[in-house]
Amino acid sequence: MLHQTSSALDLTLCDREPIHIPGAIQPHGLLLVADARTGLVEAVAGDVEDRLVPSWVDVPLADLIGQPFDPAALAARDVVALEPVIGQRETFDVSAHRSGDRILVELEPTEAAGERPLAMLAMMETASQRFERAIGLGDLYREAAEVFHELTGYDRVMVYRFLEDEAGVVVGEADADGVGSFMNHHFPAGDIPRQARELYMRNRIRVIPDVGYEPAPLRTQDASLHPLDLSDAALRSVSPIHLQYLRNMEVAASASVSIVQDGVLWGLIACHNRTPRRLSQAVRIACRTLASGLSRQIRAKDEAVLYRERIRLRSSEDAACAKLGRDTTLAEFFREAGRDLCTMLSADGFAAIQGGDLFTYGRCPDASAIHELGSHARRTVSHTPAATDRLSEQLLEAGRYREAASGLLSVVMSTEVPTILLWFRAEKLEVVNWAGNPHKDVAADPNAILTPRSSFEDWSETVRGRSRPWSLAEIESAGRLVRLLREERGTQRLRTLNEELAVTIRENEALIGQKDFLLKEVNHRVQNSLQLVMTFLRMQALEASGSEAVAHLAEAQRRIGAVSLVHRRLYNGASVEVVDLARYLEELVEELASSLADGWREHIHFDLVPVLISADRAVPVGLIVTELVINASKYAYEGKAGPLAIALEQHHDRFRLIVADRGPGKGTSVKGTGFGSRMLNAVVGQIGGTLENHDNRPGLRTTVLAPVTMNWS
Repeated sequence: MLHQTSSALDLTLCDREPIHIPGAIQPHGLLLVADARTGLVEAVAGDVEDRLVPSWVDVPLADLIGQPFDPAALAARDVVALEPVIGQRETFDVSAHRSGDRILVELEPTEAAGERPLAMLAMMETASQRFERAIGLGDLYREAAEVFHELTGYDRVMVYRFLEDEAGVVVGEADADGVGSFMNHHFPAGDIPRQARELYMRNRIRVIPDVGYEPAPLRTQDASLHPLDLSDAALRSVSPIHLQYLRNMEVAASASVSIVQDGVLWGLIACHNRTPRRLSQAVRIACRTLASGLSRQIRAKDEAVLYRERIRLRSSEDAACAKLGRDTTLAEFFREAGRDLCTMLSADGFAAIQGGDLFTYGRCPDASAIHELGSHARRTVSHTPAATDRLSEQLLEAGRYREAASGLLSVVMSTEVPTILLWFRAEKLEVVNWAGNPHKDVAADPNAILTPRSSFEDWSETVRGRSRPWSLAEIESAGRLVRLLREERGTQRLRTLNEELAVTIRENEALIGQKDFLLKEVNHRVQNSLQLVMTFLRMQALEASGSEAVAHLAEAQRRIGAVSLVHRRLYNGASVEVVDLARYLEELVEELASSLADGWREHIHFDLVPVLISADRAVPVGLIVTELVINASKYAYEGKAGPLAIALEQHHDRFRLIVADRGPGKGTSVKGTGFGSRMLNAVVGQIGGTLENHDNRPGLRTTVLAPVTMNWS
């Protein structure tokens, strides 16, 4: 017999628990495992003999479920619903999916006749309208909890959102009478470990009808049958750690519905019941559909809030810049407009450092602290805002003035006199309500036996050293203000030029000409050197014609071309420090496509948002994209042209780069020499990022997540 269930609570770390291969199912259903090639049943789980058929070993799957079934028609990761099956005493709903070279068929007892299909559709339409009519995100979360409460009938339904530190908070809730509330309570990240979140992405709804069940192990007469991946199985047995966790919460049945945005797990609809409770297949499908609609509404309302804030900020920018008159110097502007600049970004204080002069308004740290922050701000890219709401975590020295400046938004202006703009937000003591003490159950010994959290009583802690966070619109507004000031300042300088400055201007023009000449000369020599290397590589490729070295030399030429392109962009662009990563990647890929097989240009789809990045970080990103495109050409399409999607997004101070193909996927075989993978990992590590590969169904989806700028040291 194959029995892979873990003994209760015998793990040292949540992230090590193989919850996708539990070797057992929940006993309210049945599982049939068949060979995808022969169609013969090899293993089962549950009381198949008493509830379905007395004999199942090497019986064709089609005979057991009483209907024809073609395993070849079932694509990987697809779950298909089959016709109901009548057992010995009950009727089962049936679904099937593939797990490696096996077909998994799940049978769950059909619930009593409930809502008719048209009534269910009408209910879903009404729910969607309620989501649309919600005023703001808070109202939407409340409506969502009510809708899922009515649909599932569970005692407690919570809208649970993941935060940036992977902890979670309940933002919406609907409870039955007598059920305690977790509204606005936080839960530590360890309550939902990483591998559990990955399964929530794959299997969008998870139901545990009775937490007191005894797992039904997989049974087979073939001792060589390897452990089965049950990631996509609705009946998959749950971690004993999680079951005990639910018992500690006095929960007898639970369900979780994933809320996914742009391929990222945004949160969950978490449902709890005080008594065992099942969800029919129809209700589960309705829950998944409504969760998708809820995700779209959350995004739409997020974008609406951002749009309104941008409109307000544009008006404030105009009011502040109106004080920069024709003859007004920047020093006079900072003295006159300090209050407007402070109010514009809802800051508690504002300071401007211009050379040796300091201008302040509102609540600010002392002068020495401001100059200290100005020195650190100068390490960032000019004209690019840098923001934090936890300054003392990035800069230890800032702890002594956290009461006045726990939040900092800074922009450096490159003018004739170095100018730094600083906005401060005071420390905001935040009382965070937790569902139980998040620190109490953490063992001092890292190898201690893992036990689930036992207490969920209200526990509060006061968080210090943090301010109200800066919104994306406010950060954009600070950058736009600096650009407007530079433009206005430039206009003033042009208007006030006179004959007294003629000599100085000519001298400056001569210096600029020398600098331009030096840039041209440096760029010319760099391009010549790179071209010479590429010529040598082509000559070597001709000499090595017919050997495997030709392909490696061609890849080396493309990698050198990526470095060459960023040098050309630096010289031709307006800035030698900052590169528009979207424009650079598009030009790089188009140039790279011309060196690949015919037709590549028509198959590449771009979805790129502008991201300003320093030149020294653009080169590694270009090399990463070059390597991923080369890999797609070699391994996904065997040198031929094929669909390739390249996306670039920015989330706060990080960017996400996605390269996805529609080839056969990575599979289990290792292709290539491994040099490309080692180079990719090294380059991704160089920019402080992470690289993850996922199944694109079909194909491979590679995601690179990295900071736009490195943090202050």
